[in-house]
Amino acid sequence: MTILSINAGSSSLKFALYIAVKTRLQSALLSGQFEHLEVGASSSKNKTITLKYTLSEGAEVRRDIQVPHACDPFDQAITVLKQLIATEIQIEGVNTTQLQAVAHRVVHGGASYLRSVIVDSKVMLSLRKLNSLAPLHQPHNLAGIEAFQRSFPLIPQIACFDTSFHATLPLLDTTFGISNELTLLGVRRYGFHGLSYQYVITQLTQLSALSAGRAVLAHLGNGASLCATKGHQSVATTMGFSALDGLMMGTRCGALDPGVLLYLLSQGKTEKDIETMLYKQSGLLGVSGISADVRTLRLSKDPKAQFALELFEYRVIKEMGALVAVLGGVDLICFTGGIGEHDSKLRSAVCERLSWLGIIVDEDLNLAACANQSMSIHSKLSRVQVWVIPTDEGRVAAQDALALTEC
Repeated sequence: MTILSINAGSSSLKFALYIAVKTRLQSALLSGQFEHLEVGASSSKNKTITLKYTLSEGAEVRRDIQVPHACDPFDQAITVLKQLIATEIQIEGVNTTQLQAVAHRVVHGGASYLRSVIVDSKVMLSLRKLNSLAPLHQPHNLAGIEAFQRSFPLIPQIACFDTSFHATLPLLDTTFGISNELTLLGVRRYGFHGLSYQYVITQLTQLSALSAGRAVLAHLGNGASLCATKGHQSVATTMGFSALDGLMMGTRCGALDPGVLLYLLSQGKTEKDIETMLYKQSGLLGVSGISADVRTLRLSKDPKAQFALELFEYRVIKEMGALVAVLGGVDLICFTGGIGEHDSKLRSAVCERLSWLGIIVDEDLNLAACANQSMSIHSKLSRVQVWVIPTDEGRVAAQDALALTEC
């Protein structure tokens, strides 16, 4: 049995193909992504999309693919993916083109979907109503499901939600200080990056007994959030009603005084102007005026780049301190996500500012933690464990799809 895991964005399509033995997934047979899938303006020229993928034995391949101007780049990517699965994966006794399910990452499940679900027309209708809560992600996640429904009409499509992991959040963490009438209408905190946190928790369960205690998980990437867990369950998180809240991110502002929005409206800004500013022109990009990419900012000598990095670190430290207070202390901290996994300077800066908690990082281990493997980076003298774990949201989605379609 094979499961295809999909994460569809506005201009990219990430994928991984897993083989399942009984109820367990094995290592990915194939993983990669298509890039530059955004539909061009009214150009009559062919479009070039890029495919990068890695086979299970570690071989890496890059291909540039020409797409006729009349074709949808996303549909063309799925066609190429079908061919890739059929030609690149040869396992005796396994027909990799016969999928058991396609698992899709969906950012927002709202209050209705607390676990992964097989998609039908009713599910799609209710999920579309959440588009405005995650405009950078939700519409593209759902477009991905529809595209795969067209290409694989007989294969179950499974929606796996970033909000599901936070179903255990207490009312004190989900409730805003607004009228109860609005709360009952669904205006509450939901939390995100749940597939990533589920994967990290699963790994930590095998690596450290302290993971069952008071843990703070830091998913730091272009989208960023923190999550406090007890007994491996989410009890507090920094993202809220939408994917804007909490930490400053690559192009998103993070927590913002709502009075700023009222001011902008009074100055003649439209709803679309404000949405674009909040989601696409803020964060590291907005503060630096240079880039949303931490790697680019690290290389820049512009003072604004350095300040943007310092502000990002400060917001992580500030929010992490708040979660430690909610937990009543901390036993373990874990970094994941593109920045969390690869930026040793950020990890060092955050842990240094929180050293009063008894955190001592072994800098040699910290510098070595840029490889794609889970490892601890704390000193033997540290009272708090510090881990770096590369996340794998696709694997969590695929495992959920396997469980649903076996029943």
